[in-house]
Amino acid sequence: MHGDLEDLEIELLLEAIYRHYGFDFRSYARSSIRRRMWKRAHAEGLTTISALTERVLHEPACMERLMKDLSVNVTSMFRDPSFYLSFRKNICPILRTYPFVRIWNAGCSTGEETYSLAIILKEEGLYDRTRIYATDINQNVLDQARAGVVPLSKMRGYTDNYLRSGGTAEFSEYYVAREDRVLLSRSLSENVVFAQHNLVSDRSFNEFNVIICRNVMIYFSKDLQDNVHELLYNSLVMFGVLALGRRESIRMARLADRYKPLDDRERMYRRIA
Repeated sequence: MHGDLEDLEIELLLEAIYRHYGFDFRSYARSSIRRRMWKRAHAEGLTTISALTERVLHEPACMERLMKDLSVNVTSMFRDPSFYLSFRKNICPILRTYPFVRIWNAGCSTGEETYSLAIILKEEGLYDRTRIYATDINQNVLDQARAGVVPLSKMRGYTDNYLRSGGTAEFSEYYVAREDRVLLSRSLSENVVFAQHNLVSDRSFNEFNVIICRNVMIYFSKDLQDNVHELLYNSLVMFGVLALGRRESIRMARLADRYKPLDDRERMYRRIA
């Protein structure tokens, strides 16, 4: 009975968030949602999800804190270096055939992935004719991404990732150290548009040569994954490339037969229909 009541409380909170704030988490994987809601409830000093619902509805600042918990923001520069090696080898040659390139980095979080892409494109001579659209549901992390500030303590790991991703320059050329933080070069964001977008409820807003949506859909239910795959498919030009995360695959999606693997290990797929 307690489990049934908890499920009801979670459903009511998700519905309240959707109706009052417009963010739709109703089809996210329930186990992940439950864990994150209780994390926020305990941080607020609350003992029930219902109490969290009341606070979220009446205190927008609490909703902002809950958004940080619900939005998954685990990221780093050149995370999974082999992915970026494959991007250089398999995707950049395709991009050279286009006079202008549009890339959608969906679920960009605090921007580390976006800036990594910008560096790759610079080194491959493609950045000047590329526009990167970096989107996320969470406006707070977008503000961080736009600022381009990274803790200095992370740079040793990022440098190692950069070298293993096939970096061809001195990584230090792309940032300036200021005390305990690093300011990424403004040139890396010159051709980047940071914007809020909800994969669950918003529509396609352009056609893209590459869509990178890594480690986002693992938190979605199967039905929601199919809906997002349809959105990504409709946003991709013919023969465009979709890149997913290591724990994600297109094989179980309704539109799987519309793609062929470009690099199956790195979850890169090319639209063929």
